[in-house]
Amino acid sequence: MSYADRADMRLVKDLTALAPVEAKGYFALSDAAERADGRIPPKYRELMSIAVALTTQCAYCLDVHTKRALAAGASREEIAEAAFIASALRAGAAAAHGLLALKLYDEHAAVAS
Repeated sequence: MSYADRADMRLVKDLTALAPVEAKGYFALSDAAERADGRIPPKYRELMSIAVALTTQCAYCLDVHTKRALAAGASREEIAEAAFIASALRAGAAAAHGLLALKLYDEHAAVAS
């Protein structure tokens, strides 16, 4: 059994019906982020969405935004570059949180002594 299955998308209507107020807010934000009339062209919006989907590890988002990126004219090379950019930023965030871990260690050590 796979946790993420394209067929699960059939449950979107159920999820939306079960939490209509929250779903309305989510879709309003999503529509604003994915609008075609902004300064950022749709292809770039989709490449950014793919990069975010890779870092959040959302298979459903990855499926939807990869399809949209293709329709917006993105190439396989651009998808690959987006993947490595996302990888570098995720690794950078882990290293940056290493700074926080050291600071917290020092704070805990100071209290313990």
